[in-house]
Amino acid sequence: MTSSREGSALEARDLYRFFHAGDDETQALRGVSLSLEPGEMVAVLGPSGSGKSTLLACLAGLDEPDGGTVRIAGERITRRSEAERAMVRARGVGVLLQAGNLLDHLSVLGNVELAQRVAGTHDTGRARALLAELDLETHEDARPSTLSGGEAARAGLAVALANDPSVLLADEPTGELDRAGEGTVLELLTRLARAGGAVCVVTHSDHVAEAAARIVRLSDGSVVDG
Repeated sequence: MTSSREGSALEARDLYRFFHAGDDETQALRGVSLSLEPGEMVAVLGPSGSGKSTLLACLAGLDEPDGGTVRIAGERITRRSEAERAMVRARGVGVLLQAGNLLDHLSVLGNVELAQRVAGTHDTGRARALLAELDLETHEDARPSTLSGGEAARAGLAVALANDPSVLLADEPTGELDRAGEGTVLELLTRLARAGGAVCVVTHSDHVAEAAARIVRLSDGSVVDG
């Protein structure tokens, strides 16, 4: 169990999450605690079914745990309405999921600008610069359905980074990328941490894990190391 500390960018305590299918109950999270400090990059590792993606969804306020609390910069996001959780995310949390980060009726640039507008900002120059950093400058006007898997992954990261978040939560951000693309994304993640952001990455990549300041390992919904 990871100890919490005062001033954490993100703090989760004793998270439990259960799923039911008929009479069967699956315990996806069993009392998981985790803290992220400003300037820290944490990699969450574990086999498939260990609870990694469920944990990330609870940390982001996209899923409500059955027990426990999550706080972002001291502000509780658990046991609040979806609208309230969405506002907390918009103000300072970037979320990159394995799917669902992009709206297909908008261009790649439009997706990044929409994320900015949700947070009450609009900076097309920053949006375009972010896409250029991710080697997507020639795909600004493309629809997500026309992108390759690697391009879509990088475009989703651009959306997650649109508002220069203080906390970034990423689920397998390099899973669809080749070695060069992985290096580009990893540089952005580490740069965010060096600038004082808190980064939590669910990953199977040895390179991403090696770049993290701390590794947390999950097994059967529990923290077994870290």
